[in-house]
Amino acid sequence: MSLSFDLYWSFRSPYSYLVTPRLSELTERHDVACQVRPVYPLAVRTPEFFDTRDPLWTPYLLRDIAREAEFLGLPIRWPRPDPVRRTLEQGYRTEQPHIHRLTHLGVAAAERRLGLPFLREVGHVIWSGEVDDWHLGDHLAGAAERAGLDWRELSASVDADPARYAQIVERNQTDQRAAGHWGVPMMVFNGEPFFGQDRFDQLVWRMRQAGLAERQ
Repeated sequence: MSLSFDLYWSFRSPYSYLVTPRLSELTERHDVACQVRPVYPLAVRTPEFFDTRDPLWTPYLLRDIAREAEFLGLPIRWPRPDPVRRTLEQGYRTEQPHIHRLTHLGVAAAERRLGLPFLREVGHVIWSGEVDDWHLGDHLAGAAERAGLDWRELSASVDADPARYAQIVERNQTDQRAAGHWGVPMMVFNGEPFFGQDRFDQLVWRMRQAGLAERQ
């Protein structure tokens, strides 16, 4: 019996990056499909969240993602540049060319049934620390090609109709909240939300209860 789950994912989320290899392995080895549904990060959706955060929030986040990456055997470094722009005058309430286009590209990749490979390849380019200026040159093109996509066709589609892709992202965000949470990464299986990369094992456990089987 084939199973499927929705994945709500952000290109600015280190935890989204950290869970993606396990999700890829899950779908490669088992009869389960991942419906990729990219969303904008919290800093873009609700920038006011960061206006009153506790000063301990950022130091702990940086410590935790470094620790988790080491535990999982994955390289990590905060992206250069950050996919979300922040200015002294406006904070996160400013023009966001990087994250909007990235998210729309993720939607386009999902429409071509290669959403998860695209997230994995682009996430590695942005978060691994192996690339500076990931937004320049052929870094994204190379990631798209490794995911099995035609970069020229993909990027042209997104650039031709950004409003359509923005509308799909907004729908994803509405459905995400309706499913029970607003954060990423969030997996939804049979109507049950699993928020956070640390809920991967519980997601698989629930899938096994529903008959998760290895691919033949």
